[in-house]
Amino acid sequence: MEKRLERIKKHLHSQSYKLTPQREATVRVLLEHEEDHLSAEDVYLLVKEKSPEIGLATVYRTLELLADLKIVDKINFGDGVSRFDLRQEGAAHFHHHLVCIECGAVDEIQQDLLGDVEAIVERDFNFKIKDHRLTFHGICYRCHDKEKQDAENEKNTETV
Repeated sequence: MEKRLERIKKHLHSQSYKLTPQREATVRVLLEHEEDHLSAEDVYLLVKEKSPEIGLATVYRTLELLADLKIVDKINFGDGVSRFDLRQEGAAHFHHHLVCIECGAVDEIQQDLLGDVEAIVERDFNFKIKDHRLTFHGICYRCHDKEKQDAENEKNTETV
């Protein structure tokens, strides 16, 4: 985590920003909870546990700056809540998400699945793509497995 924090610090410096203690606290929370797709409020509550002097407005400004600098991606899964997701180092594009409509779980796909689609769009529509986002909404493997298990249990109960 320290190496990644150092690279983020260098990126900030290259854009004429400093890694202030408030920004560092926010980045550390994002690094520690990288898989969680945290909202600004979630980040604030976690930052506040370690640094109670940091206010919500500071966390919001930091998250917006990190999004502007493409250190994090600001995402919305259709529920009206903006979430912040650390961009994978060296990734040319935003990664994709699988959102479960049953339990709300969010899983990630790191592979870039849209290379061919991008080429077609750029060629046929003369549109220079800078990034893309793809979110699939459906039923996750956990809920699907639970449904199968529940059906199996119900079937076994009926035969007894």
